[in-house]
Amino acid sequence: MNAEILMNITPTETRVAVVENGVLQEIVIERTNHRGLVGNIYKGKVVRVLPGMQAAFVNIGLERAAFIHAAELGHPDSQTPINQLLHEGQSLVVQVTKDPIGTKGARLTTQLTIPSRYLVYMPGADHVGVSQRIDDGGERDRLKQMVQDCMEAEGLTGEAGFILRTAAEGVGEEEILADTRYLRRLWRKLEERISEYSSPAVVYDELPLYLRTLRDYARPEVDKILVDSRETFEKILQFSQQYVPEIEDHLNYYAGPRPVFELYSVEDEIQRALERKVPLKSGGYLVIDQTEAMTTIDVNTGGFVGRRNLEETIYKTNLEAANAIGRQLRLRNLGGIIILDFIDMTDPEHQRQVLRMLEKALEKDHAKTKISGVSELGLVEMTRKRIRESLEQMLMEPCKACDGRGSVKTPETVCYEIFREILREDRAYGAGTYLVLASQSVLDRLQDEDSDGLADLEAFIGKTIKLQVESLYAQDYYDIILQ
Repeated sequence: MNAEILMNITPTETRVAVVENGVLQEIVIERTNHRGLVGNIYKGKVVRVLPGMQAAFVNIGLERAAFIHAAELGHPDSQTPINQLLHEGQSLVVQVTKDPIGTKGARLTTQLTIPSRYLVYMPGADHVGVSQRIDDGGERDRLKQMVQDCMEAEGLTGEAGFILRTAAEGVGEEEILADTRYLRRLWRKLEERISEYSSPAVVYDELPLYLRTLRDYARPEVDKILVDSRETFEKILQFSQQYVPEIEDHLNYYAGPRPVFELYSVEDEIQRALERKVPLKSGGYLVIDQTEAMTTIDVNTGGFVGRRNLEETIYKTNLEAANAIGRQLRLRNLGGIIILDFIDMTDPEHQRQVLRMLEKALEKDHAKTKISGVSELGLVEMTRKRIRESLEQMLMEPCKACDGRGSVKTPETVCYEIFREILREDRAYGAGTYLVLASQSVLDRLQDEDSDGLADLEAFIGKTIKLQVESLYAQDYYDIILQ
């Protein structure tokens, strides 16, 4: 498998694309003005206890209070009434497990985990686990014994637990020991902050996306990691030399004339990932509808008629759809409850083969998934762990013109597209001045929240950028005139 990781870095956002055999498999976006919170550790304060829900709200310094369920408090008996475990005004050390999405606040746990390249450190735990993706029994036993030896050597037995990550497969004792020591030092620093800080306060900030990518996505099968920012590339290089030396040779600074995402057709793939309809090579297609409660994916044969009979046509379409669904879930970052409506199959063996294809397509997924069998109604129910906003939730907003039945790109998203387009046209044509024609909402943002970004772009290209309102333009439409 030929795998590449592309990083597009601008002052306003970081975008990471995972490309396998020339096809985009995953896109992760982190914006500077609202970075994700998952993995952050806070010293919070309980503001409200809800005995009827066995839950509580905790102030961790965000606009909305975060939510924690009794099951996430790490108490041996999850049936213990939560008002016996927590009280208002109590300080509580918590970690974010799910970002705020829509009107819902962040989800929390007190069962802390701190990841490194090969290990996940669990303060207060007392066991060693191994990633389920490492399926070789002998390798699992070897790694487990290695960690236990390191824990004993470092005096951590009984004080903490560890989980061996997928990247640990095949590594030696030296790497595991280095990670163990690093995590122990980090936790001691965090303990000092917890004792010194007043709540609410941030105790531990998760790494920025471009460094998390090295830690979580870089694997031996990744042939190349391209970074289009010299400054960020230097930071990544320094980080890799210290923590991930085995991938240093795969790092490359990209300074080509065409934007790296355009070179690999990633921009086009992102646009397609925001559409409802997904065409299949056979002529069939998927229809993906995302709602607040769940996501539904409908499979249709379309123009595919097969060569033999209807059952063969249905079977082949469903097989292709199962493989495509695995990719779409990763690409769109769909989570929660997902209902798959495959075309009805009468042959039980065909049903088993389609489910097997779906399971195989999900093997590469970083998010935890669970699949049910085919229901009496012919539906497949599955869940995919929801941690961050989906691609649509991040890039789009409900359309005001159609009363929320559809969606359009946010002014922020359009502004960033304009920045990228000006950079691209400046490299290609080098005009003296650029005139941006866009809707009032987009220009308002360019002149307010993104005025610094616009000024930085003018300074970078050494050209003047003029703005002009076009009242007839939709929010997600714009033109750039070279003058």
